[in-house]
Amino acid sequence: MNKLPWWRDAVIYQVYVRSFLDSTGDGIGDLAGVRAGLPYLKKLGVDGIWLSPFYPSPQHDHGYDVADYRDVDPTFGDLAEFDLLIAAARRLGVKVLLDIVPNHCSSEHPWFREALAAGPGSAARARFHFADGRGPDGAEPPNNWHAMFGGPAWSRVTEADGRPGQWYLHMFTPEQPDWNWRNPEVVEEFDRTLRFWLDRGVDGFRIDVAAGLFKHPDLPDSPDPEADARTRDSVNPLAWNQPEVHDVWRHWRAVCDAYAARDGRERLLVGEVSVPTAREHAQYVRPDELHQAFFFDLLGAPWDPDAFRKVISEAMQDIAGTGSTVTWVLNNHDQVRTVTRYGEPAPGGSGLGAARARAAALLMLALPGAAYIYQGEELGLPEVVDLPDDVLTDPIFRRTGSRARIRDGCRVPLPWSGQASPFGFTSGAEGARPWLPQPEYFAEYATDRALADTRSFWHLYRDGLQLRSALPQLGEGTLHWLDSPPGVLAFTRGDGLVCAVNFGTAPTPAPVSGTPLLSSGPCPAGVLPGSTAAWWLSDL
Repeated sequence: MNKLPWWRDAVIYQVYVRSFLDSTGDGIGDLAGVRAGLPYLKKLGVDGIWLSPFYPSPQHDHGYDVADYRDVDPTFGDLAEFDLLIAAARRLGVKVLLDIVPNHCSSEHPWFREALAAGPGSAARARFHFADGRGPDGAEPPNNWHAMFGGPAWSRVTEADGRPGQWYLHMFTPEQPDWNWRNPEVVEEFDRTLRFWLDRGVDGFRIDVAAGLFKHPDLPDSPDPEADARTRDSVNPLAWNQPEVHDVWRHWRAVCDAYAARDGRERLLVGEVSVPTAREHAQYVRPDELHQAFFFDLLGAPWDPDAFRKVISEAMQDIAGTGSTVTWVLNNHDQVRTVTRYGEPAPGGSGLGAARARAAALLMLALPGAAYIYQGEELGLPEVVDLPDDVLTDPIFRRTGSRARIRDGCRVPLPWSGQASPFGFTSGAEGARPWLPQPEYFAEYATDRALADTRSFWHLYRDGLQLRSALPQLGEGTLHWLDSPPGVLAFTRGDGLVCAVNFGTAPTPAPVSGTPLLSSGPCPAGVLPGSTAAWWLSDL
């Protein structure tokens, strides 16, 4: 029997490079730090890592404004260090995915600089979305769209003769002009980029803004121009999820499949796909398109058994029905950390939010399909909510002046050891400062302490990952919902493996029958207390 592709039930760890581990003492994580941390990740039990952008960039959006797609920013190392990282990961059996950003680039990208200099009607401007303005002297933007990070989605340029000129489209910040994917030069340039990194040995790509790329060809006004900025999501139907985008993913899939046919190593494409329904999501993971697309509905579901059951059922019906597997996530570099999202944490990883986050982790790892873990979730890190204004770097804050939904709080560098900042994150001289300040209470979450405490988040994740690898029921397949008391969600996987979560609303603890395997918290014999998940082999 043929072995199923590795990615179908893989667990991938997201490495936010600048906050993982600093090897140079400058307070910013780097590729050498990632390489040094690989044994830790191997011990945790993940199948692979996804690296946030490390390409040359002015860092207006921490690397998601790419100035050169085929090199390494000196802040993070160089191509030689990247090759060492790939070699080290290969020796450990850890897959490596790169974050690729095809919707937009940096305003310092050579092609955009060329476009500014070339002027209206030029071939250089045709690689982007340049348009004349409306109103007297073209002083109004070409349409009424708003950027997701605040403000209008258009910026006006000054032409070579010094006069105000055309406008260019940027669905995020002015420093991130959107590519025009109807231009064949853009298609060919990204082909070269894919092959450059595939030839260096990467195992696939996480695709940023995978539902973007194409805009309505007429660039008409939106009936709800502030929808993207208001929700900070890709909901403008004129700017996102255009049908032509699927042709790009069919082409990229063919490129990756050709490499796999050549050497037997299947490469993975996983998309950041934000669309309204699971059914639309499923269109991106058809057999000839992306292998996976992040299913964000579980992340966004309230802590409620009915809500969880609804989104899981829809995903299993619509996404798994394509022949792909669902790609589950509870967090990433753009979201409030799980323990804070579910309730205020208490020091040392206790409190309601921590109990719910532990239960949600076991639930996610029990679901059919793949799972992605954001760095620090395995430590139970809370969101840092009290960073001073003067250290905030998120362009959302710079664009809006509001702290609402800013992302710095989940990007604070990891604590590795010790009782005071920098908690082993940087190897610099005493007093070296991480690029974002770490709170004193991070000492309670440091990796060395987590590894020494068998009750920690880290051991829960490690034990869950070990069981997931050892038990065939926790790989491919389906789930079957079980009848359960109110406030409890329970399902079976394969031959008698049961996962149940008491959401804390059951009038009495749910009964447990069978051989216990793993619990997210203290579990008295025969019962499942509130805000707890457990796996067991049923006697039924």
